[in-house]
Amino acid sequence: MEKVQTVEGRAIPFGRKNVDTDLIIPARWLKTTSREGLGAGAFESVRANDPDNVFDSEEFSGAPILVAGDNFGCGSSREHAAWAMLDLGIRAVIAPSFSDIFAGNAFKNGILTVALPQAQVDRLLEVAKTDPITIDLDAQTVTTPFQDRFTFEIDPFRKHCLIEGLDEVGLTLTRDDAISRYENRLSADKPWLVRGTAAAA
Repeated sequence: MEKVQTVEGRAIPFGRKNVDTDLIIPARWLKTTSREGLGAGAFESVRANDPDNVFDSEEFSGAPILVAGDNFGCGSSREHAAWAMLDLGIRAVIAPSFSDIFAGNAFKNGILTVALPQAQVDRLLEVAKTDPITIDLDAQTVTTPFQDRFTFEIDPFRKHCLIEGLDEVGLTLTRDDAISRYENRLSADKPWLVRGTAAAA
C-alpha cells in the first residue's frame, strides 16, 4: 500500500453522525471483488437525494480528507467501504470516533483515521468549507492555515505501518531473511518435508 506520512489539501465537510458502511457503499455494490470503480457508488444515497451534496461538488473534487461525525463506519464489516473511499481519493478521515472494524479495515488499506474531540472536529468542519487542512502523521498533528494545531493519538504499530506503507504482505517481506534461513535449515534438517512439498506442488 502507499505510504501515509502527510495528508494535505481540501477536506470534505461531512459531519453526519453514525454513518454506517451501507451509507458509505450500498450492498448492491458488494458483488465485485475488485477495488476499482467503487468510488462511483460511494455515498450513493447521499448523492442521489441531495443535488448539492459535498461529494459531487467541484470544490471538493479529489479532496484527500473527509471530516465526519461521531461513530463513523458503524454497521457491517464490509471492507468495500474502505475500498470505495480510497477509489474516491480519500486518504484520511477525521471524526470524534470510529467503529473498530471500520478503523481496522481503513488501516489495512492505507487510510488514516484521526479521532479528535467534537469541538475540534467542529472547528475543522468550518475550516474545510473554505481552506485546506494538513495532517502530519509523524508529528501526530492536524493543522490549518489559521494556526489551529490539534494533536491526536495513534497506535505505534499502525503508525509505523502507515508511514512505511506496510500491509500484511509487506510486513511478512520485512522478515524475508529470517524466513529464508528457516527454510534453508528445514531443507537441510528434514529434506523429506521439502521434497514432499515439491512433489505435492
